[in-house]
Amino acid sequence: MGGPPAVAIADDAELARAARRGSRTAFGRLYDRYARMVHGILLARVPHGEVDDLVQDVFLAALRQLSALRDDGAFGGWLAMIARNRAYDYHRRAREWTELPEDVRAQDRHTPDALAALEAIRALPEAYREPLLLRLVEGMTGDEIAERTGLTPASVRVNLHRGMKQLRQRLNSEAGA
Repeated sequence: MGGPPAVAIADDAELARAARRGSRTAFGRLYDRYARMVHGILLARVPHGEVDDLVQDVFLAALRQLSALRDDGAFGGWLAMIARNRAYDYHRRAREWTELPEDVRAQDRHTPDALAALEAIRALPEAYREPLLLRLVEGMTGDEIAERTGLTPASVRVNLHRGMKQLRQRLNSEAGA
């Protein structure tokens, strides 16, 4: 009863097998299906300005590592783990930081409210960050999140509910402060 529909698993498995045999079209369809999920996972863990480049890195790594995928039907969970590992790698690297000039910083297209909400979500426990960002930022449904990440629909529902409750509490306490 729990878990993604068999059709979606078979479809992912077929696409993964075709991609492993060298089909760029199949890999492109997997990219189209999973790019939002990867974006949301990375957005939960790295600075928003780095996310788009890291999404590309994740898919390049997946393409190179397709032969390591043991269960073609588990492509989504496997790709999610690559995304999480890529975020961890990002933070392990020593980076040089240069302060941006004031006029460049002023061009940031993100509103202060959006950035504050993103930071509030990032401060939540890890189990809630991903599902909330996949739902609120990437616009995925609970069933899509479950299907793409390999979580059960019940886990996604619980994590979204508890995460939203904690997010509301956090935002309300910040607004009152």
